[in-house]
Amino acid sequence: MSKYKPPVNRSMVKDLDRSFFQKEIPLTAAWFPQPKFLTNFIKACQSDIFYVRNIKHIIELENSKAVLLREDVTKVEDLEPITQEKIKEYNITLKPYLLKLDYSFWKSDEILQSILPEHLIDEIPSGYSQAGHLAHLNLRDEFKPYGKLIGTVIMDKNPSIKTVVDKKNTIANQFRTFPLELLAGEDNYIVEQNESGCKFKFDFSKVYWNSRLSTEHERLITKFQKGEVVGDVMAGVGPFAIPGGKNETIFLANDLNPESYKYLKENITLNKVDPFVKPYNLDGREFIENAAEILQNFANKGPIEKKIVKRLKGEKKIEIERIEVPKFYNHFVMNLPDSALTFLDAYIGLYSKYPEIKNEPNFKLPWIHVYCFEKFENGEDPTNEELSIRIWEKICNLIDYKLDSSMEFHQVRMVSPTKPMFCVSFQLPEEVAFRQK
Repeated sequence: MSKYKPPVNRSMVKDLDRSFFQKEIPLTAAWFPQPKFLTNFIKACQSDIFYVRNIKHIIELENSKAVLLREDVTKVEDLEPITQEKIKEYNITLKPYLLKLDYSFWKSDEILQSILPEHLIDEIPSGYSQAGHLAHLNLRDEFKPYGKLIGTVIMDKNPSIKTVVDKKNTIANQFRTFPLELLAGEDNYIVEQNESGCKFKFDFSKVYWNSRLSTEHERLITKFQKGEVVGDVMAGVGPFAIPGGKNETIFLANDLNPESYKYLKENITLNKVDPFVKPYNLDGREFIENAAEILQNFANKGPIEKKIVKRLKGEKKIEIERIEVPKFYNHFVMNLPDSALTFLDAYIGLYSKYPEIKNEPNFKLPWIHVYCFEKFENGEDPTNEELSIRIWEKICNLIDYKLDSSMEFHQVRMVSPTKPMFCVSFQLPEEVAFRQK
């Protein structure tokens, strides 16, 4: 329905002129001298009512109510017999009505299609990821000259968004953060995000966060049980550790980025998971190589004390539950897909200094959950099984051990058409964990 598309102005390159978007559409309205009949009329005359998205067909007109009719209706004879009958029965009058559409009527992609160059309108970049009040775009080069226009429209059409940014380039630093360009809204990158029943606060410009991974975070968290110990090697601001801590899984959470470490500590306090989540600010390799000692030191401090508040006959009673900290890890998480695989050799000899740990009650070897990309060339069409074999070979070489088929491969998402992201899970073999370095 072209008449409901916005007017076109492809010269609007930098500054958005919202007043340009105006349209007037002549319609006919059924005017009710007695509005009490309006509901019955609509039920009986559905085929003659005007229905277009986001436009109310019941309007205020001349101190009463009216119903907008189909676009091609100008006189009573244009209506269905049942409608003509009801018009006579309810003493309805047909009156001309000018429908006025403005900027608020159209969706963001419709506005952008009417102002961006014609050769770009087939792939309008209206998609974004959102963290709190901030929308994050990743504009292709051809759209970057129109970034401020795109950002303004997206912010206008999404009331919860106060800031729109774009990644300036594709080169990330060691902390997986990118330089950002402010496209629209407030210059405020401190966001608050809810995920997995937890609140997260962080500076989007200084830490890594991807809202598209929330489902993956929750999938992995379900693998961790109460009282188990998880080494979160590249913990970020805590998307695994904070919800896991709420479930009373014990997390030793590490991140090299001082800003991530800062907000990890803040989120631990914010979500009251301090007894179960302990933060560290070490290089990932250093954390893994010292993981056994770090856990021994933590476990030797004694059990975790959790306060339980009970009310009995109106009186508050506080009980203390003591949760023993195992001296061995049940899981390690390595959420650094660009390079996490290269850290795997650090697990060789994980327990070499603590051979007696085998005698701990319920001792288990840890599961390693490592995120990675497995890129392939354009023109290739490998199956997931073929990609899995490639990753399996890399992991076996890195830990110098031929793993069996119990390794789990989970495709998280396609980052690009030739760049799938996987989470690979395998149990660290005893021969690797206790090998002397």
